[in-house]
This record gives sequence, C-alpha cells and structure tokens, in this order.
Amino acid sequence: MHPDWLTFLTAQGALIEQNRVLHFGQPAAELAQAESGTILVDLSHLGLIHFSGEDTQHFLQSQLSCDIHSVSSEKAGYGGYCTPKGRLLSSFLVWQAVSDNSCLMQLPAEQVEAIAKRLKMFVLRARVIIQDHTGNCIRIGIAGKNTHTLLQNVLPDTILSTEPLTVTAIPDGQIICHSENRFEILVNPARAPSLWKQLSDQARCAGAAVWDWLEIREGIPAIFKVTREEFVPQMINLDAIGGVSFRKGCYPGQEIVARTQYLGKIKRRLYCAHLDVDSGINAAAGDGLFSTETGDQSCGMIVNAAPSPAGGIDVLAVIQSGSTETGSIHWKTPDGPQLIILPLPYAIT
Repeated sequence: MHPDWLTFLTAQGALIEQNRVLHFGQPAAELAQAESGTILVDLSHLGLIHFSGEDTQHFLQSQLSCDIHSVSSEKAGYGGYCTPKGRLLSSFLVWQAVSDNSCLMQLPAEQVEAIAKRLKMFVLRARVIIQDHTGNCIRIGIAGKNTHTLLQNVLPDTILSTEPLTVTAIPDGQIICHSENRFEILVNPARAPSLWKQLSDQARCAGAAVWDWLEIREGIPAIFKVTREEFVPQMINLDAIGGVSFRKGCYPGQEIVARTQYLGKIKRRLYCAHLDVDSGINAAAGDGLFSTETGDQSCGMIVNAAPSPAGGIDVLAVIQSGSTETGSIHWKTPDGPQLIILPLPYAIT
C-alpha cells in the first residue's frame, strides 16, 4: 500500500492489517450497508502487474487463457494463467492503460510476486517489461443502487457506462464497471484522498471483506496461493465469464483446457452457496467439501469465502456437479454444516 494512502486511510478510521482494510470501526453495519445502501472500499488487497513494451500483446496472447486482443483501454476481461497441465496458477482481470499499449493485470496481492516472476521466465527476447504496479495506483471500489448517479455527480464531465467490464478514462485514471451497480476507480495517489472524501459524503466506508462478498455474489472467482494448481479454468467458470478463448493460438495448458471443453461434460463447476454458521466461525479458500453420496471422499473445495449480510458465510466452491444434484454438500466433514446452493448471475452447462 502506498505510504501516503495508508496514512490517509488510517486517519479516516480504517483498521489495516497487511495492506488490507479490515473495517472502519463497525464491520457488521458496513456489511449490512452493502445490501441496502452504498459502500466505499479501498482495494489495496488486490495487486497490479504492469506489462509494457512493443511485444506486450503478442507475449500475453501466448501466455494467458483469454484473448488479449479483445481487451483495450475501453474494455476489460477476465482470464487465467495455467501450468502446462492446464491447472490455474492465477485468475485475474486485465485491461489496457489509456496512454499507451501497456496492460494492467489485477489479482490478489499475495499472488503478484510469484506470477510476475514466472511470466518473466518466458519473456526471453520479447520486448516486454513486467513490473509490480500495486503501489503506484490507488484503487477504490464503490457499490450500491445509487453508485452510477453518485459517480456522475462527482465526475460531471465523464459519461459512465453501466455495461459490465467497460473501462472509462477519467482525469488521472480510469473507472471499470464491474456490474451495473459496482465500479472500481483507479487514480494516482495524489488525487485519491480528495476523491475518497467526496464519495464518502454519500457512501459508507467499508472493509475489504465487503468487496469480497460482492465478488462472490456475482460469481467472480479469485485464485490464492492455497488453491494454486487445484483447478482447470472451466472448474471455476472462467469460460462462462469470458476468461477462456477457444479460438486463439497456443498458451500453457491450452491442449488440456480444450480437451476438457470438447471431450465430455465438465464434472466439477463453481457454485455460489451459503453456510449458516455462527459468528466467529470462518470458512476459507482450500477448505474441503463432502457429500452424503461420497462419504469421506472430498467432492469439492471452497475457492472464496466472505461474511454474508444475512449472517453466516457466503462462498464460491468447486463441487462435483453430480453431488449437488443427488446429495447434500457439507463443509469440512461429511457431517459438517450444510451448504445451501444459491443462484449465479450467469448460466453454466
């Protein structure tokens, strides 16, 4: 986290641990506001990798599961980075900067160093520079029913689209529309404090877990260290959200990903679910899931988890599709708390 931004957020009442805002003093009320009002969230728990140089697009096209030619400074896209065996090392959001052909990749901050290091191994003679850009750009999330109007009032000279993954240029930065009522602002450190103050007059400041919950309810997965190499892209629905291209050329794991797609039904998929557990009980990425049909044999794994405004925990979990149809799914043990499957905002097959 940029040191000046850390000082500013602390002065605003943020409790911060390891560059992640836990809350602004009232975590339960902040979470409740995410469901009924407008919230403002610092996104420093997400990292940025910056790719520059004239071979950037060609290089990324040869490494990532998505079609890098479909993203621009006006359109972002999801994607994955796989091992040669088709197992995901990371998932991310990618788009272009406004001023040049450089690309920005956003993923959990804990993944930045390892993913950047691995990608650098394959640059070879390509004219590409890969840098950790996390501290150079402040990212602010804002969500709620009145978000679009609020942003238009604060930025009257900017026309904001509510089309998902649209990127709009603003003075000193960009705005990404994640969904109709959820936006991310990228701005330089000098301008961030004044923008935050303007927005916080009409939005409640909230911790990072609130943003995590919004991502879960929209079915957007994130791969962390604990879940690296656990899934092929289709298992976490990357194909359903546009993160896999089946028409582009080769990339690491492409043959496995294509074979998974065309040689039979995908047996495991990402589901959104709720755990009705007491406050203080925490589910986490990597936790095993069990079915009444499979007994002691795991039928899935939690990918992401966050407290729910309704109480308990909401999760994204990769589960054997057959298990969701024929039996109940339980957390950690065959007789543990049962998952209640929730609808996703997109279709999976």
